[in-house]
Amino acid sequence: MPRIPFHYVDLRTFAYATEDEKRVEAALRELLPEDAAIDRVENVGHHGDRIVVLSARIETADGMRHVLDRLADLAELDRVLAELDRRIDEKCALFLRLDKQAAFGGEIRLGDGITLRSKVEAYPAKKATAVENARETLERLDDASE
Repeated sequence: MPRIPFHYVDLRTFAYATEDEKRVEAALRELLPEDAAIDRVENVGHHGDRIVVLSARIETADGMRHVLDRLADLAELDRVLAELDRRIDEKCALFLRLDKQAAFGGEIRLGDGITLRSKVEAYPAKKATAVENARETLERLDDASE
């Protein structure tokens, strides 16, 4: 199994007062390994409404491999590859926004509701190196899913 060039993967979503928190958690779990812990923080929105922040950090190679395997199902993986230079910042962090509603239905696609942030390994820590490492890994995923 090839090395995973990521230090960690953070996933975060919000359960608003109008949403069923269990369904929002189920959407987040679509991307996570079965044993992943989800942190829950309750906040109050601007209008006094309840907002629950659900987040998870994956730091093990097996856990990150699971998240990447789920991303292999991403219909827009070619788009992500084309936009890698814009999706990775100067601190070598990769950002994706995923569709929360689709994830609840078991489908992984770009959209709104779930934020994925992953620190890409790069030695030296340069954006260009991080882009190349992420590209190699995502292309491998793309090839494996065909």
